[in-house]
Amino acid sequence: MVDGSAAWVVGAVSAREPDVQELLAALTAELATGGYSAEQTFGYSVEQIERSGVHLVGARVGADLVAVAGLEPQTDGVGELKRFFVSPPWRGRGVADGLMTALLARAAELRLGVLRLETGDRQAAALAFYRRHGFTPVARFPPYQDSATSVCLERRL
Repeated sequence: MVDGSAAWVVGAVSAREPDVQELLAALTAELATGGYSAEQTFGYSVEQIERSGVHLVGARVGADLVAVAGLEPQTDGVGELKRFFVSPPWRGRGVADGLMTALLARAAELRLGVLRLETGDRQAAALAFYRRHGFTPVARFPPYQDSATSVCLERRL
């Protein structure tokens, strides 16, 4: 994928990689500055990512990681998108679409029938992105059911 003179490539990454951890921390910090409390960001530690079997993908420009996203397989053919973040300078360049394509391919490999996610009610760009990718609003599912700032979406595959 090419944007101007910089090409980005999507591939699997590990939660233990320092640049992955930096992007996950940047996501948490961005949500905090967006007015969400720590309880409303539903962050995942490296240990939680590993324990939950989250498949992480990242987008790199050369050696630099510019985006990360994950897919957590759950029960009954359901997967949940986790920790979707694109570094601000790389937004609007198709990087998020590349991450989504990789996660949809992984969901197909796992034979998942439904993908779902939670995002914040103030995340207008994220909500538009997910809707553009076929996600529709659903009732809040656990553990988000009591979070007034959570918006839950799903897509049947």
